Amino acid sequence: MSESRFEPPSQTDVDADVAAALAEDIGSGDVTADLLPDAPESAYLLCKEDCVVAGRPWFDAVHRTLDPGVRIDWRRSEGDRIAKGTVIATLQGHARALVSAERSALNFLQTLSGTATTTALYVDAVRGTGARILDTRKTVPGLRLAQKYAVRVGGGDNHRIGLYDAVMLKENHIRVAGSVAAAIDAARSKHPNLPLIVEVETLDQLREALAAGCTRILVDDFDAATRREAVRIAKSAPFDGRIPLEVSGGVDMTTLRAIAEDGVDCISIGGLTKHVHAIDFSMKLGPAPR
Repeated sequence: MSESRFEPPSQTDVDADVAAALAEDIGSGDVTADLLPDAPESAYLLCKEDCVVAGRPWFDAVHRTLDPGVRIDWRRSEGDRIAKGTVIATLQGHARALVSAERSALNFLQTLSGTATTTALYVDAVRGTGARILDTRKTVPGLRLAQKYAVRVGGGDNHRIGLYDAVMLKENHIRVAGSVAAAIDAARSKHPNLPLIVEVETLDQLREALAAGCTRILVDDFDAATRREAVRIAKSAPFDGRIPLEVSGGVDMTTLRAIAEDGVDCISIGGLTKHVHAIDFSMKLGPAPR
């Protein structure tokens, strides 16, 4: 798989993440790396648990910021499923730069691979149902674009990136507007070119949102029977499935498959980016084991 398949953030965004990481880690200088001779050295990157690898652009940028001449030879591609014990890259550079870059580079790789790996587990669990797995805005501060990218690497899709690229009407917005239809009308008038997502709490509100029209409808906290009825209504005439239904809240691996089999189109899961299990990688100086 190529990185372009996953639409990585711009190099400017990657470089900004890297600059912040190096500033907090190295500060005025790596006093321990100064003890090493600044001589050519090799290193290898070892994956210590099964995972989906994600984060190569950040890993590379960390190393190249400290040593523009570093050579990084990847043995596995972004999005590959990696088995524990696999050497996934080798590096040739200067010893001090390799050591100084190690922790920041691994922090990106382990965090983003963790996000991609978790996403892949959820995507695998709904395979064959037609449901798509979405993330949320529950991301690590400062790493939103990076984690959203990792979700795509894991086979998921992105919900709105922030508060600026989609309108999402919830209970308070509908209450102030007076009705679902009135809230939709106000949103369309003010932001006609943005996606519009509407959260509904009852089947009557669902019918109102379907009739008024929007990009997607979130049926939150519906029990299983009500959720199935919501799917039936949305996919029947006159609506005919034109507006996708999304489920959020109360979703984990024990409930996921049943929710997907109810026929919803999207399932959004905050845990993809919030409950990150960082994948265990290590970078060791010296030639890679044969």
